Amino acid sequence: MSFPIGMKTAISIPDSIFERTERLARRTKRSRSRVVSDALPEYLARHSPDEVTEAMDRVIANLGDDIDHFVDIAGRSVLDNVEW
Repeated sequence: MSFPIGMKTAISIPDSIFERTERLARRTKRSRSRVVSDALPEYLARHSPDEVTEAMDRVIANLGDDIDHFVDIAGRSVLDNVEW
């Protein structure tokens, strides 16, 4: 399993994190680099809420203003029956 090669970097991490990364890499038959590369986008998204909000705003803008009347009525019905 390969992935596009990007920037190479050296990092220092605690031994316990390194060992857990090694175990996960062996168990999933991936390289350490792949494990770290796969994990970083999730970490960055969790710690960059503005980027997540901007992405959601773009999706909503692309959906447009078309209203599905069935979904609108069903949603309102559910909201009317929720105890706030």
